[in-house]
Amino acid sequence: MFKSRMVLVMLLFAAFVVLPAPGFASTYLIGSGIYDITGTAGEVTMEAFAVSSQKTAGIHTRLRSRAFIVGDGANRVVFVSADLGMLFQMVKLKVCEKIAADTALSPFYNEENVLLSATHTHNDPGGYSGHFLYDSYVQGFVRQNFNVIVDGIYKSIKNAHNNLKPGKILINQGTIEGCGGNRAIPAYNNNPDTEKAQYSGNTDKTMTLLKFVALDGEEIGEINWYAVHPDSIGPDNHLISGDNKGWASYLFEKDKRTNYQASRTFVAAFAQTNAGDVTPNIGYGQAPKYVTFAQNPSLKNAVLKQYNKARELYNNASRELSGSVDFRHEWVDMRTLYVEAASATTCAAAMGASFAAGSPYDNPSPAPLFPNGTTVNSLNWSDNAGYTALRGLLGGMFAFAWPATNDPAYKACHAEKPILIPTGVAHLNINGPTMTPQIVPLQILKIGNLAIAGVPAEVTTMAGRRIRKNLLSSLGSTGVRYAVVAALANTYTSYLSTREEYAMQWYEGACTQFGPNELAAFQQEYTKLCNAIVDGTDVDPGPTPQDITGQTVDFTAKVLFDDVPLGKSFGSVYAQPKARYARGETVSAVFWGGHPNNDLRTQDTFLVIEKLTGGVYVPVARDWDPETTYNWARNSIAYSKITITWDTTGASAGTYRIRHKGNWKSGWTGKISPYEGVTNSFCFVLNSRH
Repeated sequence: MFKSRMVLVMLLFAAFVVLPAPGFASTYLIGSGIYDITGTAGEVTMEAFAVSSQKTAGIHTRLRSRAFIVGDGANRVVFVSADLGMLFQMVKLKVCEKIAADTALSPFYNEENVLLSATHTHNDPGGYSGHFLYDSYVQGFVRQNFNVIVDGIYKSIKNAHNNLKPGKILINQGTIEGCGGNRAIPAYNNNPDTEKAQYSGNTDKTMTLLKFVALDGEEIGEINWYAVHPDSIGPDNHLISGDNKGWASYLFEKDKRTNYQASRTFVAAFAQTNAGDVTPNIGYGQAPKYVTFAQNPSLKNAVLKQYNKARELYNNASRELSGSVDFRHEWVDMRTLYVEAASATTCAAAMGASFAAGSPYDNPSPAPLFPNGTTVNSLNWSDNAGYTALRGLLGGMFAFAWPATNDPAYKACHAEKPILIPTGVAHLNINGPTMTPQIVPLQILKIGNLAIAGVPAEVTTMAGRRIRKNLLSSLGSTGVRYAVVAALANTYTSYLSTREEYAMQWYEGACTQFGPNELAAFQQEYTKLCNAIVDGTDVDPGPTPQDITGQTVDFTAKVLFDDVPLGKSFGSVYAQPKARYARGETVSAVFWGGHPNNDLRTQDTFLVIEKLTGGVYVPVARDWDPETTYNWARNSIAYSKITITWDTTGASAGTYRIRHKGNWKSGWTGKISPYEGVTNSFCFVLNSRH
C-alpha cells in the first residue's frame, strides 16, 4: 500500500520532526509552488459559462496553479488550487501519471494524497475534459490546452516539493459581509426551518485561512477558502482572466513581491468552497464583460473584500495547527451506490430540465425551453400542445440512440427531476465513455486540527454545511476543530444540492446529476473515510476510471500560417501610443503579430510595459498584471492585430514604452519563430497641466 511505503521513505524526516502532545503546536514539513497554466488565448471557447460564442481573444490575467505540501513524520498531503473553471478527471489522472514517472516525487505522492481543486473562474479556455458534455460546446478536446494545464499543475507540485522546509501553520477565520448573495433562494428556503435557524444567513460568510511560515521566519504562503462564484466578468468577455479570486491572489502576491518566473516564491491561493448557489452579482445586475474596476463594480467588490479580509486574517493569525497529517481516498461508482440513510440508491447521471434555464444573475438563458423550478409535476402537459411536444424531449429525445434513456426505472430514480440530458447513459459509441464521469473520487485530507473534504462538484451553501458538520463529528476524537469543503475537486460532476433543494429543481438541483440522494451518498462515504482515519485502517480504493484522452476529437480551428501586409514585419507597430498621457488615462498600441496559440509563452509574457530608469528601460508590468490587457484579433485570413492597453491609474510619472512579444508560423515550413516589437516612447504625468 502507498501509505506503508510512505512511512519508510519519511523516516529521515521523522528523525528531526517530533510530534508534540495534543494541544501543542506541531512542526510540519511545508512547501509551496506556483506555475503558469494560462492556455490557449485565441479562438478557443471558454469553459465555465458554456457559451459557444465566448472564444478567447487575449489575456487579462494569467492563470496559475498554486500548490502546497504539508508533511509530518509519517504522511504528506498536497493541496492545489488552480485558476480553472473546473478540475476534470482526466487532468487529475494525468497529473498523477507525471508524478508517478518522477522518481523524486513518486515515493511521496499519488492520487490518494493529492487534492486538486479549481477556483471556478468563468473566463478560462476550455476543451480540457475529455467527456463529451463539457467539450461539446468547445468544439472538442483541445489537447494543447489540456497539456499546459496538466504540466503546469505538476510543475507547481514539483516546485512545492523542492521548497520543503520545517515550519508551522497558523489558522484564522473571519466574516465578509456583502460579497455574495444566494441566487437560488426558493430552493434554499425549502431546507428545514430548524436547520436554517442554526445559521445567520443563506450564504456562508466565513473565510478560513492557513498561514505557512518556516521555522527560519520565511513566509511560505497562504490558502484561504471563501464561498463566492468567480463570475463577476460575464460571458461577453473574451480575455482570459482569473476573475475575482485570481485577482485577489495577484494582489496578495504583489504585496509579498511574488516572482512568477521563480521556482521559489510566496504563494497566495484564494480557493473555492461551497459557492454553488452564491453569486457576486446580486445588487450589481448581470455580470458585464468588463475587466476593470471602474466599469465592473461587482468585480471590484468581490476582489477587494476577499483580498482585504485575507490580509487581515493573515496578519493577525496566531493559532497554530497541531497534530498528525493523514488522508483517505476512494473511487466511487455513483450509478448504483446504496445509501443507507435513504434506503435507496443513487442514479446513473442526468441533467434536469431546469439546466436549460441557466443560473439567475450570472448567465440565465434569454429564452429557456424550461424555467427554473421545472419538476415532473410542475406543468399540466396535456393542456398545451407546445408543452406536450416539450414533454417528448424530457427523458425521450435520446431514446432512439440510447434506449436506457426511456427506462422507467431510470426516470423514477431521479424523482422530481424531468431528465433533459441523460449524461449517465448516453455515449458517442457503444464502448466509449458516457457524457460525464460516473466513477468519481472522494477524498479527505487531515492537517492537524483541520479536515478538508475534496468534493467533486459545485456545492450549495447548505450542502457544504452538512458535509462540514459530518467532518467535525466524525474526526472530533482526533483533535479536528476546523473543517472546510474544497469544491470542484479532482473531477467535475456539476452541482451538489441538498435533498430539499433538489425537490425544487432550480438550476443547482437540476444539475445534481446522481439523483435526490447524491448528498446523502457523499456524506455516507466521507464518514467512512473519516472513520478509517480514526481507526487507522485502509479503505477499498474502488474502481479506477479509464483513461479516455485517446478517444477524444478536436474540431477547434488550428493555426495554418501567419502573415503580415506587404512592407510590414511581425512586431511592426500599426498604431503608436500618444506622446503624452495623464493619470487615469489608458495607453493603447496596436501591433502586427502572430496567432497566440503558436506559443502560449508559458511562464513568460506577450507584453511588457517598460519605464526609462537611469537611462535603461526596465519592466514594470506584464500580461499577468490586471492593469494591462493583451487583445488578439484576426485580420483577413492570416493577419493578426495585437492591441495592448495599460491603465495608468496607479502608475508613477515618467517615460515609458510598450514591448510586444509573440511567435509566428511559416506557411512554407511550419516553423514557429519568435518576434518582438517596440513602440515609440511616451510620457506619463500625474496631472495634465504639468
